Amino acid sequence: MAGLRDVFAVPGYRRLWGARTVSQWGDTVNFVALALLIYELTGSGLGVSAVVAAEIAAVLLLAPVAGPLVDRWPWVRVMVCADLFRGVLAGLLVVWHDSAAVVYVVAFAMSVGAVFFNPAASSVLPGLLGRDELVAANSGIWTAAVVSQIVLAPLAGVLVTVAGYGPAFALNAVSYAVSAMVLAGLRVPGPADHLVRGRLLVEASEGVRVLVGDRLLRALAAGQLLAALSAGATSALLVVLAEDRLGAGGSGYGLLISAIGIGAALGPLVLLRLTRRPRRPLFVFAPFALRGMVDLVMAITTALPVAAAALAAYGLGTSTGAITFNSLLQAETPGHARGRVFASMDVIWQAGRLVSLAAGGLLADTFGIQTVYYLGGLLLLAAAATGLTTLNPRPAKPRR
Repeated sequence: MAGLRDVFAVPGYRRLWGARTVSQWGDTVNFVALALLIYELTGSGLGVSAVVAAEIAAVLLLAPVAGPLVDRWPWVRVMVCADLFRGVLAGLLVVWHDSAAVVYVVAFAMSVGAVFFNPAASSVLPGLLGRDELVAANSGIWTAAVVSQIVLAPLAGVLVTVAGYGPAFALNAVSYAVSAMVLAGLRVPGPADHLVRGRLLVEASEGVRVLVGDRLLRALAAGQLLAALSAGATSALLVVLAEDRLGAGGSGYGLLISAIGIGAALGPLVLLRLTRRPRRPLFVFAPFALRGMVDLVMAITTALPVAAAALAAYGLGTSTGAITFNSLLQAETPGHARGRVFASMDVIWQAGRLVSLAAGGLLADTFGIQTVYYLGGLLLLAAAATGLTTLNPRPAKPRR
């Protein structure tokens, strides 16, 4: 299996890695600032869920169209335009962030850009590298992302406390601009020339048929859905748990985000150093079980150090699972349908998150945040069981 040194020797990968790393710096600051801002403006778990629901709505509405378009258009051009669009929106929040309605509208519009960027970015990587290099390539991108969390998440909480929300959103806007400039020089083979262009919805349905018709892709989709039903609420409402149950403020919330990052930073090391076949079903679906057990711990504990340690384990499961999951999906998806399959997976993920957020916000406000994490843990355990039993069926008993 290829290592990080092998993939960084590819100039196109270095450019892609650099652009996504710079963008991640801004995203980390923006994530912390936006969660704190919307909780400050609304004062409820349902309010926090609503801003994420606005982001999800864009995916559900546009992904069926975005997937076929990504398969038609040059992937790099799609990524550059999406970054520039989101940079303008991030700049809007610099000067106008005192209204929850504005936050919801901007969150929706920024998600529109992501609907196009994400399938294009996932399609680019297999075009730059071979199948055996995908785990190392995704590990490199993930490592940069989690290091950004470790370093910048606590600083983001401090920045918001000291300087306010404007500077945090300004950093995100600048990061999008830099990412777009770096990506503009990326050269990668575009979508397949043999794609027959028809109606967008017909092309979208063909992508769904590719996803449903393959046993492995079906298993990945099922795991994706169950995980989304869990993580949608638990991720968005972590700020509520930090404030109400752990008694932590902005800095404490940043610490919890950093704990996830520390655990996630170990994931690529485990995959590249300790395993030879990281795309095996065990390494794809077992991380769901680890994350499920962590959610159960989070439902029980009231101690910030225990919660931070548990979230470090959650981060380990998140990074190892995401790297192996995405690498397997990229390797097994036909090149001509990448945009549509990846967009379909985004729809599955975001639809599950939407249901999770709607239920999670109500459950948190009605029964308390513990209920959300208990249910989230059980759903992740179900995701692990579903994937492992589907791809590793019990052998049939011999007839007598």
